[in-house]
Amino acid sequence: MADQDAVPPVAGGPPAVPSLRWDEPPEGPMVVLLDQTRLPAEEVELACTDVPALVEAIRTLAVRGAPLLGIAGAYGVALAAARGYDVDEAVELLSNARPTAVNLGYGVGRALGAYIRATEEGAGPEQAAAAALAEARALHREDAEASARMAEHGLALLGELLPGGGHRILTHCNTGTLVSGGEGTAFAVARSAHRAGELRRLWVDETRPLLQGARLTAYEAARSGMPYTLLADNAAGSLFAAGEVDAVLIGADRIAADGSVANKVGSYPLAVLARYHHVPFVVVAPVTTVDLSTPDGASIEVEQRPGHEVTEIAAPSAPGAAGEPGAGIPVAPLGTQAYNPAFDVTPPDLVTAIVTEAGVLSPVTGAGLKELCARSRQVTIS
Repeated sequence: MADQDAVPPVAGGPPAVPSLRWDEPPEGPMVVLLDQTRLPAEEVELACTDVPALVEAIRTLAVRGAPLLGIAGAYGVALAAARGYDVDEAVELLSNARPTAVNLGYGVGRALGAYIRATEEGAGPEQAAAAALAEARALHREDAEASARMAEHGLALLGELLPGGGHRILTHCNTGTLVSGGEGTAFAVARSAHRAGELRRLWVDETRPLLQGARLTAYEAARSGMPYTLLADNAAGSLFAAGEVDAVLIGADRIAADGSVANKVGSYPLAVLARYHHVPFVVVAPVTTVDLSTPDGASIEVEQRPGHEVTEIAAPSAPGAAGEPGAGIPVAPLGTQAYNPAFDVTPPDLVTAIVTEAGVLSPVTGAGLKELCARSRQVTIS
């Protein structure tokens, strides 16, 4: 995995380099990622020439966000096949890179299925690899299309919930272009509201400990010209108390069969605050994030991350700073133990609505979620 030239961020528009792309230089195919650990200081690409390098990028959050992880997983299978590596081993490594995000396994499974079908039909290694790559590219396109539909459905829902316009939206973590093949999930809805002249203010939680809100969502909001304000996570309560929040929009890394939502840690407290203050709490995620095989929130495996992410603050411009203990600035005494779950789980009765590309579910129930997924499959097949 090698650094490419750093590109200084520009004032507006999308990132100068895409979040993820497939490249085929003379030295062989590779998956090229925008290193999100280096944002917002600089836009640097990582070239992953094998699956272990891609897995390391996933684990260190150089590439992150549920939909994009699915895309990365699919391209990872294609990469292993194209370079003649052990595909089964690649599938195992990729599937276990981050346990909570269901999209990662979904993307891996899509590309693997295409590879196996091609092999069973008599295709040689090169043709089977091409089939896996075609499936990864199809998933990439589908995610972009799903993002556009989620933004449309989400904007319409905001109009119903908040008919007065001038929305003041609070969001958590990062759910924009950096996590998607398109414009994102929850952030895409906020961006659509901005384009429609309906966004009065985007409140951006910093999202400790890795500051995905401060580093990434503020970066995207600034480039999009959106009116935004950054706040410490523990300042959200005072915003609600002051009546400054009209709706909360978040993404999801896994939605269980009962409608429980796993998202970046800090989401559940926002749901509790929103319920107390009678503010809509809306989850925006593609249908691929719904996992009907996980029965409820208690069954969701929550990733536990290294304690040094809490006891140290990493400099975004330092390569590898997010991955190695001792690379950041200490903010706690040496030897301090830290509790660092990557996600928390919000029960369905605290969720006002789930917005997907197939439509909006409200109220959130297991039966409704199952019906929504069935309808999505019917639309896809047709």
